[in-house]
Amino acid sequence: MSSLLSRKAACNAHGQDSSYFLGWEEYERNSYDRITNPEGIIQMGLAENQLCYHLLESWLANNPHALGFKSQGQYIFRKLALFQDYHGLPEFKKQAMVEFMSEISGNKVTFEPQSLVLIAGATSANEALIFCLADPNDAFLLPTPYYPGFDRDLKWRTEVVIVPIHCKSSNGFQITEEGLEQAYEDATNRNLRVKGVLITNPSNPCGTTMTVDELNLLLNFIELKKIHLISDEIYSGTVFNKPDFKRLPGFRVGAIYSNHKMVLDAATKMSSFGLVSSQTQFLLSVMLSDKYFTKTYIKENQKRLKRRHKMLVGGLKKAGISCLKSNAGLFCWVDMRHLLKSNTFNAEIELWKKIIYDVKLNISPGSSCHCNEPGWFRVCFANMSGRTLKLAIKRLKDFVADHDEFNYHTKYHQPTT
Repeated sequence: MSSLLSRKAACNAHGQDSSYFLGWEEYERNSYDRITNPEGIIQMGLAENQLCYHLLESWLANNPHALGFKSQGQYIFRKLALFQDYHGLPEFKKQAMVEFMSEISGNKVTFEPQSLVLIAGATSANEALIFCLADPNDAFLLPTPYYPGFDRDLKWRTEVVIVPIHCKSSNGFQITEEGLEQAYEDATNRNLRVKGVLITNPSNPCGTTMTVDELNLLLNFIELKKIHLISDEIYSGTVFNKPDFKRLPGFRVGAIYSNHKMVLDAATKMSSFGLVSSQTQFLLSVMLSDKYFTKTYIKENQKRLKRRHKMLVGGLKKAGISCLKSNAGLFCWVDMRHLLKSNTFNAEIELWKKIIYDVKLNISPGSSCHCNEPGWFRVCFANMSGRTLKLAIKRLKDFVADHDEFNYHTKYHQPTT
């Protein structure tokens, strides 16, 4: 029957068999609910921010004209429902979005609306850029560890190759010149044409922001190699300690900003396959124009993320588990190397399975993020209530205590013959 399908439909290169996605499948089979399934799996593999939804709901309740599609007292539903130019609504793209971008940069940078392409989310934006910049079997360099979904988002339809820039825990997984040059050499040895470097800043899964030295290193490298740099800043609004980034998350809107006219022209054409609905654009144009609300939201969001991050890091520390020092993101990069039976990725997957099936927590193993050191895990903390997070920490703490007790008895109480 596969002969009836396209090569794309028949291939198995989507990345869905990654342990990252397999953990989600197990969660969906046995998801935790405090009332109906208290022994179920708690989802800690979802990088979603639910800490300030009530602020958005309150704003919507106080601004019914936004949801009711009214402007200056007149219903504009019909206007929004009709076909729209896929360049974006002028009141959103040319006013609210550009002004918001300038505001969150401290009004130190001026953004031009003609350099902005709107598209339905970061996944679509990244894929559109890859289509614009590369052909099948071209390569992009990505620092590890990186978001597991990139194996799907960047590769599946575009057929580009991801070549890892290996980063190490010894320097906090920062990018080095040696790592960049080695990745470029690896690609060249495989007869791959390197078209660019893609970074996430703040990092997913590390929750760190890039240093000035790293950014200067990257800029010098791409200038030397005459390649592109893509900076995915989807988590810039989650920075709760300096340096300061800001972003308003929660709506399926992505933006490509470039000063390269040919890239903008191609990306605009690509955006027709992933348009942001006119209704969403209108709603956000009203919301982002409310300067008092956006400032209040961003400030409160950062405060709550910092508090929740502290709760997770502090709870894990009491369980004897440390985390990479971080200042952003909806997750922590957690060091469980001391819980491995051996320093191997097989041991990491064995530990991950115990945490999934016995501890009932869905966390993401470092191998799914292409980390080259076994024993690291991404653990999300903003997609659940504080009560649920405390329960998750308790489960993990109990597991570590049992693990330590088992190792003690195994080591000191071997049977005699």
